[in-house]
Amino acid sequence: MNFFTLKFTGEKLILIDQTRLPTEELYVEYSDWREVAKSITDMIVRGAPAIGVTAGYGLAMAAQRAVKDGVDFDGLMEEAYEVFRRTRPTAVNLFWAIERMKKRAAALKGNSPAKIAEELVREAHAISDEDVASCKAMGKFGAALLPDECVVLTHCNAGALATADYGTALGVIRAASEAGKKISVYSDETRPFLQGARLTSWELMKDGIDVTLICDNMAGHLMKTRKIDAVIVGADRIAANGDTANKIGTYSVSILAKTHNIPFYVVAPLSTIDFSMESGDEIPIEERSPAEVTAWGGVRVAPEGVKVWNPAFDVSPAQNITAIITELGVARPPFKESLAALKKGI
Repeated sequence: MNFFTLKFTGEKLILIDQTRLPTEELYVEYSDWREVAKSITDMIVRGAPAIGVTAGYGLAMAAQRAVKDGVDFDGLMEEAYEVFRRTRPTAVNLFWAIERMKKRAAALKGNSPAKIAEELVREAHAISDEDVASCKAMGKFGAALLPDECVVLTHCNAGALATADYGTALGVIRAASEAGKKISVYSDETRPFLQGARLTSWELMKDGIDVTLICDNMAGHLMKTRKIDAVIVGADRIAANGDTANKIGTYSVSILAKTHNIPFYVVAPLSTIDFSMESGDEIPIEERSPAEVTAWGGVRVAPEGVKVWNPAFDVSPAQNITAIITELGVARPPFKESLAALKKGI
């Protein structure tokens, strides 16, 4: 790939601005941890694993700032944890990364703030490196499930842009292609933020993988009239029973896939599984600005004053999911047992 999602220089975090793609490949440098948090809220960076990695680096930057400014280290870090917690409520990798950084800082208590900051940078690097390794492992597990000639439908963007590198759902597609399998992809546009149209299509074209863009409301007709071998999607939070929250519209695709007897695969690292939640009914669903629905690119597409409901995610029930592909293996129904078994290997 000739692009990157994020890169930490030691003092600054560089992010590709995903709101500008595909028309402009712009990289933005952040030296202020509060601006890093805002980049998550504003979807400069998005995708559950990438959000977690970004939060890790943002917290490391907060620690560096506390040392540089000579302020109350613990006080500033508590503020930073809370600021990052408030950025986006659904993606569990965010909270997993925050807790991991917080535990690392607590384990270092008694050391100088400078030493703690140095170790938090290392911890953020570890989170990033582990994300890349897990994506490649998921890619291999998932690729083995696909036939040698395969037509895939995907929804939203679960590629390198949604992770530190390589991707979850698109990681499976990349791994299958690298293994010599003939892969072609249909990408849902994914309204209202158009991650499929803007990001997935862009990524796959960059890699030379055959991709066809469709509108979200064409998926059912596509499944009925053309051969689709598998639906592959990512996840933002998975409950202990396998219920999966992903970008809005995924639930509808899962119903269509089940109706047409098409395997529906979810690809996500174990850090995306929230074992504290028994079912998807407990997953908080983020609601975003009406402006994402009423306008695009500064052009209004709906009448002034119209009421808008804009949930960013929905939950696909476990009974619609064929398998959940993780970095430690493939879980199949009943997911409560199979996911718990994989958890033992963490």
